[in-house]
Amino acid sequence: MAKSIWPSDDKTDVLLGAAKKGDSLAVNQLLERHRGPIRRLVELRLDRKVQRRVDVSDVVQEVMVEASGRLEKYLDDPVMAFHLWLRQIAWDHIIDTYRRHRVSAKRNMDREQPLMAAGGGSPDESSVDLAVQLSDPKLTPAAIATQREIAEQVERAIHRLDENDREVILMRHYEHLSNLEIAEVLGLNPPAASMRYLRAVRRLRQLLEGDEEAAAELRPEGRPAGRSEP
Repeated sequence: MAKSIWPSDDKTDVLLGAAKKGDSLAVNQLLERHRGPIRRLVELRLDRKVQRRVDVSDVVQEVMVEASGRLEKYLDDPVMAFHLWLRQIAWDHIIDTYRRHRVSAKRNMDREQPLMAAGGGSPDESSVDLAVQLSDPKLTPAAIATQREIAEQVERAIHRLDENDREVILMRHYEHLSNLEIAEVLGLNPPAASMRYLRAVRRLRQLLEGDEEAAAELRPEGRPAGRSEP
C-alpha cells in the first residue's frame, strides 16, 4: 500500500505528549507538520470549480485555527488518532466551503472532477496504480493505454460509483488510509470496513469492464448511484 499522506505516528505522539504538558513550541510543530497533508486533502476532495473561487490556503488556515482552538479539549480526551481528528475538522470545512461556494446544488463534491495530483500536470499516480491493480494481470500498463488514459478511465469509473463506494475508494487509494483508519472514520468495525472496500473494488472493476448493469445489481436496494451533496 502506498505511503499515507499523513505524517508518521511516532513523532506525532512525542509532540502530543509535550503539548499536553503545555509546551507551546510542540503545539506549533504538531500543527505545522500536518499543514501539508491538510492541504493535500483539501486539494483532493474540494470541487475544482469551487477551488477556482476560493484560495485553498484560506481553507487550510481555517482548519488550523479551529484545530488550535480545540486542541486542549482533544488532549484531555483523544477520541481518535490525531490525524483522523484533524481530518474530520478538515472534512467539515471542505463541506462548508462547498456549500457556500457551489456553482450548482446538483453538483456532487466528488463528481466530474479529475483526481489529479496536487499542483496539476500529470495524472495522479494513485489513479494509475489503482488501474493497474484492477486490470488484467497479464497486461502491462503500456499495453492497456497511456498513463493519462488509464487515470482518466479509473476516475470516470470512480465518479459513477455510489457515495459510499466512492468514499471508501478515495480514502483507501488517494488518502492512503489503512482499513483500521477507514473503519474509525466511518464508525464501522474493521471487518465491515474491509467488506465495504472489497465490494466497492468489485463494482469499480465491473464499471471499468463496462458491466454497468452488474454493478447496479450489486448496489443495495433503493440506494441511488450518487447524491447531490456530501
